[in-house]
Amino acid sequence: MKKKYLVLGLLATALSASAQKAKDSTYKKQRVSQTDVQLLFSYYTQEGDHSAVTGGMGTEALQVYAPEVTITHKRDSVNTFHVNFGVDVITSASTDKIDHIVSSASRVDARTHLDAGYSRLLRRSRVRVGIHSGFSIESDYFSVPIGVTLSQANARSTREVSASLQVFLDDLRWGRLDPDHFAPEKLIYPEELRYKEWFTEYKRRSYNASFALYQVINERMQLAVFPELVYQHGLLSTPFHRVYFFGDSLKVENLPRERWKVPLGLQLNTFVGQRLILRSYYRFYRDNFGITAHTLQLEAPVKITPRLTLSPLLRYYNQQGSRYFKPYREHLLSERFYTSDYDLSTFNSYKLGMGVRYAFYKPFLGNYSFREAALRYAFYKRSDGLSAHMVTLLLEASHMRMHGGKGKGL
Repeated sequence: MKKKYLVLGLLATALSASAQKAKDSTYKKQRVSQTDVQLLFSYYTQEGDHSAVTGGMGTEALQVYAPEVTITHKRDSVNTFHVNFGVDVITSASTDKIDHIVSSASRVDARTHLDAGYSRLLRRSRVRVGIHSGFSIESDYFSVPIGVTLSQANARSTREVSASLQVFLDDLRWGRLDPDHFAPEKLIYPEELRYKEWFTEYKRRSYNASFALYQVINERMQLAVFPELVYQHGLLSTPFHRVYFFGDSLKVENLPRERWKVPLGLQLNTFVGQRLILRSYYRFYRDNFGITAHTLQLEAPVKITPRLTLSPLLRYYNQQGSRYFKPYREHLLSERFYTSDYDLSTFNSYKLGMGVRYAFYKPFLGNYSFREAALRYAFYKRSDGLSAHMVTLLLEASHMRMHGGKGKGL
């Protein structure tokens, strides 16, 4: 990405210098604009037998089809606009069990999301300021994200620091996509637990402060540090998750109304020769639910030819579970908070993947160019039995245009 900005900067400088030398004619200073379009197609499928919808027992079969489009427009070296839009089509056998009726309306769901933003470079201070917002909606969920970002690179581009603050305003009521309502109506509980309102609250607020430091150590090594702080309050339980207690009693999942998360990530990129890069990543995570987690990831992109790159990936994850988690029928009625969601349990997982990227940079239709195509497959396995397959296809094209040019002679 930095190389792309450098090329554009050199091009703009050359055009400006040529105009100054030709003083016997008048030239308008040219501005270079660029538009990048990314098309992402993802497919995810999983199997497991610890569904939180049915109290920690039952199928977790799930399939997600997720097409997505991202458009980034650099009007010049100062102004950048972006928009991201996508739809996730979700087929879930476990969610279907909310009503204990096979092929009920809950079996197939869809999430639509949109995010748009603008950033501007303040040249004197080399600070880039950005804002963004959008929405995410599905049958029982509506969210509005609002975010601001700041970043600054030093004069030699060997160090960059950034900070961002994001706020997510979530409403967990069902009804917006139902043709009989098209408005938020109520929380959805499991069928046999609808004899009362388990929660008076239906909103959730999340505040995410994230920071990043990118540092070039030498010609072959780059280091990045990613500290974060997340605070959530409101309804943090999922209202259609069942919890079965010792003695066969049944309630809706109940979790505290506040949650603090403290993740810290470290990444080291090492250039080994001219064809191989080692990307090593470690992340530590802790929260006030009692979860502690460690992530180790290694990716090794290998340039087979100047255009073809293979990227094997290995990821290992270890999690110490929440104090509020217990399996099916092991909770006691005396407990204040309880869940049988295995995402909050103690487990290990690994992920194996392989990516193939081909860079075209081939012009078509004048100023348009097809930049690259990338395909990635990954297999995911968890110690509680859950397994998943993920396939993603990325296509990227760009359009570059020069504005301004020769004017009338004197």
